[in-house]
Amino acid sequence: MQDSDPIYDSLPIAAKQWLESLPWEQRRYVLSLCHIMCATPPEVQAEFLDDYTADGLVSRILQDKDTQQRVNSYLKRFHIDLILTETVLRRYIRQFYIHSAQDTRQQPGLYLESALKLVASSKERNSVFNYILGFELIKLMFQMSWSQHERLYRLQVNQEDFIRAFIKPIQHAHRLNSVIVPRDEGQFFARRDYFVQKPGLQGKRLIELVIATFTTSAVTSLGLSIICHPKSFQFEYDDIFAPEPQEAIFNQVL
Repeated sequence: MQDSDPIYDSLPIAAKQWLESLPWEQRRYVLSLCHIMCATPPEVQAEFLDDYTADGLVSRILQDKDTQQRVNSYLKRFHIDLILTETVLRRYIRQFYIHSAQDTRQQPGLYLESALKLVASSKERNSVFNYILGFELIKLMFQMSWSQHERLYRLQVNQEDFIRAFIKPIQHAHRLNSVIVPRDEGQFFARRDYFVQKPGLQGKRLIELVIATFTTSAVTSLGLSIICHPKSFQFEYDDIFAPEPQEAIFNQVL
């Protein structure tokens, strides 16, 4: 190898030693793999990396029992019916790859970079828990009525930031995808019908809307903030999901 090669120099020492030890025939295989990876669409890369890495990643991620227990406790607190089993983790690792591939539409190169970090770094692998918690929570918010959104954001310390970061993007997605279609917004007595309407989202469509609306970074950051700072997200299930009061008709639309 040359003394100053930017690609070679960026590799970990162990990877450099491994490459140097390969005979020419095997180096051709490495080059072929690099070519195929660069030439295929991000979604295909995601499928390949999922098949190639998921089993090993799951076993390593499950070694962080403390974070796993904390995430399970938060899911229970938010009344989210999900337990972090090996099957769930494997599904979420695949989804993380797919979600990262979607991010490349705005940030080219982010996908492969995030995938490599996930494979190579124990810190990044543990962030899968943050992603799961953030994603499940955003799914829950997508399933809330706009009236429930209002009760949720009123609990938050930084209400304006929370509205801008989560409520407005979710409600915009509701409108854009005809999940909730406000009619006659200017008419006083017409407001209640859509303001208390339940989105009725679930399954594949719900997941697709979350992926289309939020980046992996936004989802992971939400989960991380809750794990590191429990008071950063306020949640009172009985208050948020209480039966709609008659005065909901007077609430203002965000």
